[in-house]
Amino acid sequence: MTVLQTTPVTIEEDHPADACSAPPPGHPRPDGRDSYTISEVVAFTGLTAHTLRWYERIGLMAHVDRSHTGQRRYSNRDLDWLDLVGKLRLTGMPVADMVRYAELVREGESTFGERRELLEQTRRDVRARIAELRDTLAVLDRKITFYSDATGAYESERTR
Repeated sequence: MTVLQTTPVTIEEDHPADACSAPPPGHPRPDGRDSYTISEVVAFTGLTAHTLRWYERIGLMAHVDRSHTGQRRYSNRDLDWLDLVGKLRLTGMPVADMVRYAELVREGESTFGERRELLEQTRRDVRARIAELRDTLAVLDRKITFYSDATGAYESERTR
C-alpha cells in the first residue's frame, strides 16, 4: 500500500487548511474490525449499494474481497479509499479522472508524478470555482444589503 503524505495548505491566511489536505478522519468503525458488509459500508459512507458496486465495476475501487458465500467484504483500507473518492467527487473531478487516478495508484510509486499532475489540475479547477463562488457571494451580499436597507427605509416611511 502506498501512503501519500500531504502538507496542509491554506486558501487564504485567515482560513485553516482544507479537509482534503488533512489525514482522513476516523470512521465510526468498531475497534479491531477490518471486514464490513456492503450494508455496513452504506451506513458508514452514505453511498448506496448500487454506487459501491458501480465503483467496483468501473475500476474506481480495487478488487473488493469476498466472503466464502460471495458477499463483498470491505476493509478499513477500502473505507479510507472511499473517503478520498468522496473528497475527489466534491472537487468536481470527472469520474474518468478519478478512475485514472485509481489506476495510477494500483500501478505503484512510478506514477507519483502523473498522480501529482492530476491532483494539481484538480486543485487549479477547485481554486477557480472558489473564486467564482466568492464573486457570487459578493453579489448576494450586495443584494441582501440593498434589500435590507430598502426594507428598513420602506418600514420607516410606513410608520410616519
